[in-house]
Amino acid sequence: MGMLSGVILAGGANRRMNGELKALLPFGGKPLIVRQIDSMREICDELIIVTNDPKPYLNKVDRSVRIITDFFAGHGPLGGMHAALSLAKHTSVWVVGCDMPFISSKAAQLMLQRKLDGFEAVVPLVAGELYPLHGIYDRTCASYIVPLLHQGETKVSALLNRVFWSELGDRFLLENGVDLNFVSNIKTFEDYEAIQYLENQQK
Repeated sequence: MGMLSGVILAGGANRRMNGELKALLPFGGKPLIVRQIDSMREICDELIIVTNDPKPYLNKVDRSVRIITDFFAGHGPLGGMHAALSLAKHTSVWVVGCDMPFISSKAAQLMLQRKLDGFEAVVPLVAGELYPLHGIYDRTCASYIVPLLHQGETKVSALLNRVFWSELGDRFLLENGVDLNFVSNIKTFEDYEAIQYLENQQK
């Protein structure tokens, strides 16, 4: 515990739905991002939100959470990740997207253990799909990101071509008691409604 920085990529105006920021959508009685912070706090002693518009978050999250902006603005999640990795205080950094209500500290812990086998990144592979926005990355990955940003890359998956990484498969995660819902994300209002329904079913 205490060897991990947690990062939420809250992006810019493109993270809006019906004029609302996804990260601030109410979820189980609190803004989605506050719910994520509660989850990350279980294993992270440093928490960072990356956003180009800090104002909406200032009165929603407590002061212990660092709010930073991109060095390379307008470069999507990859630009946000570069800023976070550059400023994180720990070598290992858990990075998530702000539209994922069920992020799993248990999954992150298992990924961290795998990373300690010598990997620069560990990413979950669920139902055949990689989820780089619920991954654990070494801080040194920041240096690989810069040339990608200069090439106009914005997606975190582009980084995986440059680093020594491992996936963590869904069978392993299930065997270790991780609910595979943790990769669910909200892209549309329909997703939001469906995921809220799911949440209410689990209560």
